[in-house]
Amino acid sequence: MAKQTQHHGRAWYVIHTYSGYEENVARNLKQRIESMDMQDLIFDVIVPKEKKIKIKGGKRTVVEERIYPGYVLVDMIVTDASWYVVRNTPNVTGFIGLGTTPTPVDPAEIEMLKKRMGVAEPKYKIDVKLGDAIKINDGPFKDFDGKVEEIDDAKGKVKVLVSIFGRETPVELDFLQIRKI
Repeated sequence: MAKQTQHHGRAWYVIHTYSGYEENVARNLKQRIESMDMQDLIFDVIVPKEKKIKIKGGKRTVVEERIYPGYVLVDMIVTDASWYVVRNTPNVTGFIGLGTTPTPVDPAEIEMLKKRMGVAEPKYKIDVKLGDAIKINDGPFKDFDGKVEEIDDAKGKVKVLVSIFGRETPVELDFLQIRKI
């Protein structure tokens, strides 16, 4: 192990881990910070993740995916002791930087990443507008044609007018249940 002779101020650093072990590393590091009383030098540990929509078994599910697989962010002051605690956490392969000297991450990049992670709901992409003709491709009204009456981007829903028994009936559907004709 190389000694860290420089004392940097508080900053965010990137540690490299074995891919798939990011959560374990974050959990272990948080436990080590507590047990070794390092809260005054290591402040936060983050596994950068974002929410995405996946379709599993015909159902829409929201999953969290790692933004940077194999990397964990650590907010810390680098000293010999703090470097040792992080570097010797199981499944950590090292800091990102030159040689044994960690390189701090630009604060603007951290803010951008936090905003990306802080999005409460994933964004939905839909290529229909009010009045567009659509075909329903899933659910009880599958294969019915309809016309878009309302779009709720925040919830990922559309209200569609469907002709049932000769009457136009509003039906609320998920974006994933329709396609433009």
